[in-house]
Amino acid sequence: MEITQIEKDIIAGKYRDYYLIYNRKSTDDSDNQKNSIKYQLAENTRFAFVKKIPIAPISLDNFIKDGVISEKHSAFKEDFDMVFGANNSVQYRVERPKFYKLAEWLNKRYFKGVIFLCYDRACRNKGDETILRKLMRAGIDVQFALATYDKTSSGELQMDIEGTFSIHHSRVTREKVMLTIHKSRAAGLCINKAPVGYLNEGNMLHKPKDPQRAPIIAKLFEMYATGEWSLMDLSRWAIEQGFTMVPARRHRTKEEMLADDGDDDPAKIEQIARIPTYNSIHKILINPFYMGMIRGNDGQYIKSTSHEGLAKPELFARVQAQLKKSNKSAHYIKVIDYPFRGIVRCTDCSRLYTPYVKKGIIYFGSRCAPGCTNPNKNFNLNFLTKETTEIMGKLLLTEDELAGLDKLANTDAVELDKKRTNHLEEAERKKKKILEDLAYMDANRLSLLKSRAYSPEKLASEEATLNLSLNALNNVQQASGASMIETIQEVIKLSELLKEALPTYHLASPQEKEELAKIVFSELNLSGKTLDFKAKNGFQSLESRFETRFVAPCARGGTRTHMSRNSRHFKCRAYAFPPPGQKLQLEA
Repeated sequence: MEITQIEKDIIAGKYRDYYLIYNRKSTDDSDNQKNSIKYQLAENTRFAFVKKIPIAPISLDNFIKDGVISEKHSAFKEDFDMVFGANNSVQYRVERPKFYKLAEWLNKRYFKGVIFLCYDRACRNKGDETILRKLMRAGIDVQFALATYDKTSSGELQMDIEGTFSIHHSRVTREKVMLTIHKSRAAGLCINKAPVGYLNEGNMLHKPKDPQRAPIIAKLFEMYATGEWSLMDLSRWAIEQGFTMVPARRHRTKEEMLADDGDDDPAKIEQIARIPTYNSIHKILINPFYMGMIRGNDGQYIKSTSHEGLAKPELFARVQAQLKKSNKSAHYIKVIDYPFRGIVRCTDCSRLYTPYVKKGIIYFGSRCAPGCTNPNKNFNLNFLTKETTEIMGKLLLTEDELAGLDKLANTDAVELDKKRTNHLEEAERKKKKILEDLAYMDANRLSLLKSRAYSPEKLASEEATLNLSLNALNNVQQASGASMIETIQEVIKLSELLKEALPTYHLASPQEKEELAKIVFSELNLSGKTLDFKAKNGFQSLESRFETRFVAPCARGGTRTHMSRNSRHFKCRAYAFPPPGQKLQLEA
């Protein structure tokens, strides 16, 4: 973005001895006279004239005009998301973009100070108040047209009291509004703007039907319930009937939002009555408002006392069934490349956490099933990477565990491999004998039946018994594929590889962290602040030792090897072979 000459002059220090004026029109206190931009501008300008305070003669599009910054925003709202960085730094977002830019300029000493009408026009939340206080302690001259504060402890106390009362006023206002909303919803009143088909006359007690649009909407429900009309057909039919959506203004651009919000020159955006589309017809058909229902305090729909429905419950139910029948999943050609997509699930209801971006930070949200007890519906990427890093660190073998495995490989494992070899040789001899018996029975089947040595049933039963024994011996041979020493060496090597990769995990990009996590974990489940996991492939050996048992199934069918995670030593009792296709593993 090209920098203007005025901005170059500001950065060069041309206006270091000048002041700025800041006016804020609150969106949550519209009845207060101090809330008027016109009133604030007059009082602040008069104060600057009387005190002979020079105002910077600068203007920038969408920000400042003749040294005056005007902003329309509630100062009570603040962002609660924080980012903890290096050197003990904590970052959070300032909701007022113009106030943020003003604070940045003052912090860089581009201007000597700023004039506010009074304290509550500057800030009404602790976060913004902290910024203002830091600027004042740093030597920035902050003036108030309707108040004077001494540069003493008494002045600081007076400012604290006024700041506390200002915040308290906003809290009381918010509580009154929320209480009114709660009572109105409980009574079945429509506290929001009614959708198309109803008239919004500024009275939540009564939402009358739109005489032009309501009959067409009622007909839309009847037509779609027949199953003979598609949503696109309905939109075309509605357009032919002269149906339009309620006139509305388009969304303001970023430049329009930052434009001068003075009372005398508001942004004029023409209202346009748009024609219905596929999506707008779909929104109408799925809205229970047209059934005479309204959302209550618990999120469930209740009977409305403000309006009458356009579709009976039976008709609305048939429409929903028809929509569900016609529903087809849409698959994107290219999915947005967000990390850890489709990996983390809710522990309680097993629904996925889906990544999304808010204010430049990647979050994960889950639409949990009704009745799910998991309180954590959202978390950010920093939380996930921090938890996975801690888990990977715990998977590493300690020095005591490595010493115990080394001892096992040099002593007991040798004996285990001897027993394993003997067991395999014995199984091979039994397998050979069974194959010979089966071959004899197959070659002499007719003579055995004629001599009545076997009945047909007994012969079939004997063959089935021999086949079962043969399958059991084959399973034993497959399960004994790797020696104990080789398995222990692979577990140690796996731990060493993870130990080498872990330091780079902190510096990796989110996508690279996802790749490493997919190698280590097969499942990640979250409940509250607890992240549960299931290790993948060979990492199960490192995972399950937290349960204090070092598993090696016994060749004699006996007990297993135990490893104590706390005492850091091994207790070797009896051994067996690992299951088919696996090396040494640890079991929960």
